[in-house]
Amino acid sequence: MKIIRLADVAVEHSPAGADEVVSGAPTLGTTPITTLGDTEVEVGVWEMSVGAVRDVEVDEVFLVLAGAATITVDGGAPVAIAVGDLVRLDAGTKTVWEVSAPLRKLYVA
Repeated sequence: MKIIRLADVAVEHSPAGADEVVSGAPTLGTTPITTLGDTEVEVGVWEMSVGAVRDVEVDEVFLVLAGAATITVDGGAPVAIAVGDLVRLDAGTKTVWEVSAPLRKLYVA
C-alpha cells in the first residue's frame, strides 16, 4: 500500500507555448505520481494558472482538486468545472481551457 498526500505534491510550472495561449500568460505543470499495473496508464497532478490555452486531449479522467475553469470543446458550448467535478475527455478532442482561479487536478490518463 502506498499513500500519497496530494496536498504535498509539488508541481513545477512553465509558461504555456505561444501557439497554445488564447489569453493571458498562463503557466502549466504536471507531476506524474504513479502508473497502474503493466499498462501505460499514468496518475498525476496537473496545474494551470489563470489564463486561457488551447489543447488537443488524450484519453483522460480527472478530478478537480482546486480552482475553477471553463472548458470549451471545439464547436460546443462552454462547460464550467469546479472543485469536486469528475471529467472524462476523449483523445483527439480539441479544447480551450479558460482558468479563472488556479486549477489543480488529479488525472488518470
